[in-house]
Amino acid sequence: MRGEKLEQKEANTPVRKLNGFLKNCSPAAKQSMIFMGWGQIRNKQVGKGILLILAELAFIVYFALVGVTDFIGLFTLGTTAGDPILGIAGDNSITMLIRGVISVIVLMFFVFIYVQNVRDANNIAVRRLEGKPVNGFRQSLGTLLDEKFYMVTLTLPVIGVIMFNVLPIVFTILTAFTNYSSEISPPKLVSWIGFGNFITLFTVTSYISTIGKIFCWNVVWAVLSTFLSYFGGLCLALLINKNCIKGRAFWRAFPILAYAVPGFITMIGFRYMFSGMGPINWLLVKMWGVSARVDFLGINSVGMARIVCLLVNTWVTVPSSMLLATSILSNMSKDMYEAAELDGASSMQQFIYLTLPFVFFATTPILISQFIGNFNNFGISFFLRGGLMNMNEYFNANSTDLLINWLYNLALGGSNNYYGLASAVSILIFILTGTFSLLAYVTSPSYKKEDTYK
Repeated sequence: MRGEKLEQKEANTPVRKLNGFLKNCSPAAKQSMIFMGWGQIRNKQVGKGILLILAELAFIVYFALVGVTDFIGLFTLGTTAGDPILGIAGDNSITMLIRGVISVIVLMFFVFIYVQNVRDANNIAVRRLEGKPVNGFRQSLGTLLDEKFYMVTLTLPVIGVIMFNVLPIVFTILTAFTNYSSEISPPKLVSWIGFGNFITLFTVTSYISTIGKIFCWNVVWAVLSTFLSYFGGLCLALLINKNCIKGRAFWRAFPILAYAVPGFITMIGFRYMFSGMGPINWLLVKMWGVSARVDFLGINSVGMARIVCLLVNTWVTVPSSMLLATSILSNMSKDMYEAAELDGASSMQQFIYLTLPFVFFATTPILISQFIGNFNNFGISFFLRGGLMNMNEYFNANSTDLLINWLYNLALGGSNNYYGLASAVSILIFILTGTFSLLAYVTSPSYKKEDTYK
């Protein structure tokens, strides 16, 4: 039995499968391997064959003219440095990096089309040998516009995603492995340095200290802000749903006013309110007799600034949590509460054993997304304290900055722009948040016991 299983595993390896296909495939498939579309023409699908031939010719022309140069440039990032004084244009390493990534994407797309072309030629040849009908060009076009119309409609969106999502992400990842910065940028040549930026982050004292302090605060911030937002919204929803509350429609709509105002406008407003000359300090001095104005958001403020950031974030995010909790509570069965009352359960016991498990079960995926959103909440620190950098305690950061803010400061916030280091930080953030999201979701009741409340 063991021997049979090993033989089956070996037979299922990609190399064995490829060898088996090459031995048993039709002549049309072998012709399509030599040149795309040749096998389709052999199978009497002339229109499709001509399109595939044109596609391969277009790829050959592209790669012959610019593709090969761009592909090589991805590895070299240029060989000639520019010199404006001598009038030497030189190679633009960043442009070469982007064009190299594009050439790889085009190459991958061509390989995909090439494989599909061989499969199609073989499948059509098999159908012809079995005496089954084969679609002509018009029939294939009709199928594409009818049964497979989704492929047509998704073409432009997929191209858009590749251009505006995939390409920037790949560029950012690759930048993390270069020495790209404001000091080393075109016309100077950028070079590949491997894991040099990651090593720098965890070996240079100023970076280690900064990333350690920011990461610890980032975790505390994400936990506290998510807790305040989630339970603040839940408590508001429970309060408004009480029958003893008069004007519930008004109180339900009132928090939405805070949600309706764009978040950055709210944050800028709070920045003015908590400033040294703002209304809160005026009230403290004029009405409550405080001797000196409180430096809520100043460069040396730590605890007070963090508390203000938490309060402002709670103000901005609680309304959405309240709406979510309200919609979930409206779907809860009242029979459970009636049965609990008959058993003598108090209001607090009903909340702990009925309401909270149900709401938590229904909102676990959203709660995880809220946590990740708060972990990467760029706006709070930027709009409340943007531009402040406590260089005595941090490197290009202040006490309320999160990793995402430090990333921005490294890349764009100071006189020196450390693009490679910033990209390395972005990869670390992705690894942290991605790992946590996956583990938190697969271990949650929403994933393990999804049929609990059905």
